[in-house]
Amino acid sequence: MKFSRQTTLRAQATVAGVGVHSGLPVTLTLGPAPVDAGFVFVRTGLEGSDREIQATADQVIATDFATVLGDRDGPLVSTAEHVLAALRGMGVDNATIEIDGPEVPIMDGSAAAFIAAIDQAGIVSQPAQRRFIQVLKPISAKVGDSFGEIRPYANGFRVDIEIDFTNPVIGQQSCGFDLSPERFRREVGRARTFGLMCDVARLWSAGYALGASFDNTVVFDDERLLNTEGLRYADECARHKVLDVIGDLALAGLPLLGAYRSVRGGHKLNHAVLTALLADRTAWRVVEGEAVRRTTRPVGEVGRGIVGGRIAAAYGPDVS
Repeated sequence: MKFSRQTTLRAQATVAGVGVHSGLPVTLTLGPAPVDAGFVFVRTGLEGSDREIQATADQVIATDFATVLGDRDGPLVSTAEHVLAALRGMGVDNATIEIDGPEVPIMDGSAAAFIAAIDQAGIVSQPAQRRFIQVLKPISAKVGDSFGEIRPYANGFRVDIEIDFTNPVIGQQSCGFDLSPERFRREVGRARTFGLMCDVARLWSAGYALGASFDNTVVFDDERLLNTEGLRYADECARHKVLDVIGDLALAGLPLLGAYRSVRGGHKLNHAVLTALLADRTAWRVVEGEAVRRTTRPVGEVGRGIVGGRIAAAYGPDVS
């Protein structure tokens, strides 16, 4: 697969929905951006002028319930991970993300609506070489009993995750995924966020998950899946964790050449590994490349659900 040139969107495309935590309506518009711009959020609807914020790791101010970007004046954009995953997963390098509220709309809980918006806008090449962050040595981090690491990898970007829930319906799952736009669209992009019914009252009382519903969240009780339409993948929970990783690591600012692995991970762990990597200038370098060889290993290497483990809702505190 050729990656010789940077890309952006040909035109604008808009989606509208509600924030999963705020429950408030919000409109988001994806649009073109110049060479080397990366992903830039433009927050509208504020008193005074619009405010811009670069989607980079140093702009992350919270990770407990979602990935939140902000500056010295406070938070600007919450739940940024799904739209960032769609842009990175579909091979877009530079884009503006205009949003008129404090939280990216949850849509159906996956990146599907953002993929459709990217398709509507179209992707075009730009007159500049694509740049990558190439991982040169292993970097790891621990958050409680969660562990994550990123290491060199010759075949592009790979994610391997393991989740472990006491909930017997979810249990233990694992998923391995080599990123390409085709595989992202087919294997990961439609995987929805998930949660446990036993956590709903606690989250509501804390002011979170006010926009969560069966329309945008896969919900489990102790005995069964509660969504009548069922799962989109047998291992949808694990695949959604891969989706979150792609979005969180998009905050590197450039596509990564490396392999990321996490055990019981979430937004906080993803951010910890990424910031540890970027802080060690001997662990990475920026490279330009005409081609990145992709593995032919089949996507979606999955460990089927096994009873065991622990953890809370995926949109709850970051411990899964």
